[in-house]
Amino acid sequence: MIQAKGIFKSFGNVQVLKGIDIDITKGEIVSIVGASGAGKTTLLQILGTLDKADKGELFIEGVNVNSMNQKTLAAFRNKKIGFVFQFHHLLPEFTAIENICIPAFIAGTSKKQAYDKAMKLLSYMNLTQRADHKPSMLSGGEQQRVAVARALINSPAIVLADEPSGNLDSQSAADLHELFFNLRKETGQTFAIVTHNNDLAKMADRSILIKDGIIES
Repeated sequence: MIQAKGIFKSFGNVQVLKGIDIDITKGEIVSIVGASGAGKTTLLQILGTLDKADKGELFIEGVNVNSMNQKTLAAFRNKKIGFVFQFHHLLPEFTAIENICIPAFIAGTSKKQAYDKAMKLLSYMNLTQRADHKPSMLSGGEQQRVAVARALINSPAIVLADEPSGNLDSQSAADLHELFFNLRKETGQTFAIVTHNNDLAKMADRSILIKDGIIES
């Protein structure tokens, strides 16, 4: 599903990633752990094609993404990869359902199809009654579930999450973690999750420890 070979990345004189090799299989939930500054988020951004390695190869579903131009890569990313961040990044002027539909509209999905899919996702998240609420009217846990629904609207093969529960209370975090595993069970999606949450890391099929820019275990 995801294969990264010999990934190096520097920012100025600081070398953040120092030759990362990683292979994530279809339907796997992988946690990526390590101290702050170890390179976890940088690696996730490269795996999600939001950033490009200085050196190395990246294959997603067997496709060498480094060979794509920016326009083709953006379309590929929107279709194949869903992103969930620590901060939900919902647009405050739009309702929950409108926020969820945005990636679908970018992909050229009709308004009716997008809204129908968004309502199904809201139902799955137990948020049907919140469809027309703006983010300011939602709790932190509800906002993050809307963000997860937005990540899922295009049925991506891969979901990448960067500290998805880092801004939530313990119960909301536990609910979100359970949601990820339920989604994998029902859809077979692949998850790579950067986290400091030990409970989530232990629940994953496999935990990858990054230390000083290399995979330690």
